[in-house]
Amino acid sequence: MNDGEDAEVGPSIEDAASSALARARAMATKKGLRPGMKPRPKRRRQHPRAPKGARGRDPKTIGDQVDSLVDNRGWQVDVAAGSVMGRWDEIVGNQVAEHCQPVSFEDGVLSVRADSTAWATQIRLLSSSLLGRITDAVGPDVVHELRVHGPSAPSWSRGPRRSSDGRGPRDTYG
Repeated sequence: MNDGEDAEVGPSIEDAASSALARARAMATKKGLRPGMKPRPKRRRQHPRAPKGARGRDPKTIGDQVDSLVDNRGWQVDVAAGSVMGRWDEIVGNQVAEHCQPVSFEDGVLSVRADSTAWATQIRLLSSSLLGRITDAVGPDVVHELRVHGPSAPSWSRGPRRSSDGRGPRDTYG
């Protein structure tokens, strides 16, 4: 075999490569692509009979969106504690709610302020049943402890007529 016979048998490799390149450029131009463009990611097509919610573009209710936000952020305990604060009358009953109100919630401890020392004592005695009602209302592992505070007394340590060198208002009585 000599070199002349190979050239007459078929097109050269260079001609085949250049014609393949020309075909690829023509197809790219037909698709609207230009040299240097990044290829677009292919969209995954879902089955045409997929349920409405499976497409990902259908609207969702606000409640579902809020629930997913609460789950993603890890706010379940905070929302449950807020539910205890907001539904206090419903959870503990009207008579107890008339005489004590929730004040704060920190680290599983719910602080409650009673309007008299008698009611503070009564709430302390009822704390186990109140914790049971709270657990039934918002679920376990939200409120671990109930701290009851009596009414706040006036403070003599602040104000415009405070004495810094004595015992306060009691230093003039004797």
